Amino acid sequence: MRLVVDLNRCQGYAQCAFLAPDVFVMHGDESLLYSPEVEEDRREDVARAVAACPVQAIVVDANFPDGNPGTDREASR
Repeated sequence: MRLVVDLNRCQGYAQCAFLAPDVFVMHGDESLLYSPEVEEDRREDVARAVAACPVQAIVVDANFPDGNPGTDREASR
């Protein structure tokens, strides 16, 4: 599964880092670091982190067969 975080929208509340610390890490007070590709067995923790984000800055793209998240959307045009 692939994660995309809108870092312009992220306000550093760190709810994601609290709920999935192996995926999201705060660097300093306001900078978020994250792993864009996450194993499926982390789905539940990632889903909690996505739901907890107060500004909805995290998007999960679970359907990217070739590793390029834009391929499916572009092919359907």
